[in-house]
Amino acid sequence: MLLTVDHVTRYSYDRPVRGVVQSHRLTPSRFDGQKTLDWAITVTDGVAGGSFRDGAGDLIQGWTVPGPVSEIEVRVRGRAETLDLIGVLRGHRELVMPHCYLNDTAATRADVAIMALADLATDAANPLAVAHTLADAVADAIEYCPGATKAQTTAAEALALAQGVCQDHAHVLIAAARHGGIPARYVSGYLLVTDEASEAAHAWAELHVAGLGWVGFDPANRCCPDDRYIRLGSGLDAQDAAPIRGVSRGKGQESLDVTVAVLSDQQ
Repeated sequence: MLLTVDHVTRYSYDRPVRGVVQSHRLTPSRFDGQKTLDWAITVTDGVAGGSFRDGAGDLIQGWTVPGPVSEIEVRVRGRAETLDLIGVLRGHRELVMPHCYLNDTAATRADVAIMALADLATDAANPLAVAHTLADAVADAIEYCPGATKAQTTAAEALALAQGVCQDHAHVLIAAARHGGIPARYVSGYLLVTDEASEAAHAWAELHVAGLGWVGFDPANRCCPDDRYIRLGSGLDAQDAAPIRGVSRGKGQESLDVTVAVLSDQQ
C-alpha cells in the first residue's frame, strides 16, 4: 500500500524563549515491511544538527532553533510503501539485545493487577499464543476512551481506570509481557484510520517471540500491524520512543498542537 503522511506539530510559547533544542525520531524504520519513497522534515527557523542511527536501528536527527522563539512548526511530509507482514518485524537491523527490553520503567512497572493479567496467558500453547493471549486480555481490560488518561499516566493507573488510548494499551501490554519474561517495547508511528474514533498518530507494542523475533501487537485495534501502519521507532516506553523530544531555554510556558493526516492511494 502507498501511504502519504502530513504531520504538523506546533509549539507556542506565552513569552519568547531564548532557544529550543530538539531530537527527532521522525524517519520511517528500514525493514522488509516498508520502503520510504520520499520524506521531508522541516522546522521553522531550525538548523539541522548531527544525526545517527541508534542501537535500536532508529534514525535520530538533532535540531536547534535560535531565539527568541515564540512559535515553532515541525512538519513531516512523505510517502511510504508498506507491506503486510502480519506483524513480524522482518529485515530490521539493530544492535540492542532483546533481553534489554525486560527492564521496567516508571510507566511500565507491573502492579498486582497487571501481574494477574499476565497470569492469564500462562496456559497458552506456545510463545506466539502467549503473546496473542496477552494482547487480547489488554484489549478486553481497557476501553478505548480519548481524554480518560494523560501522557504521564502509568500502565498500572490505566488498567485501574479500565480506560485509555493506544499509549495506555501499549504500556499495559509491555508491563504484562515483561512480568512474564517476554522482552517488550513501545513503538511509535502512523496509522491509516478508517473511522473518526481512531487517531493517525499511533502507538503499539512489539514482543520478542521465540522463533519469530519481534512481533507487533496493537491491542487498541485488536490486531497486529499490517500495511496500514508506518513504523517510526521504538523505546522502553512512550517517553523513550517519542517522535519529538526537546528542551527550551527560558521561562515561557509551552502549548502544543498536533495534526496528522495519513492517506492511501487506494482511497
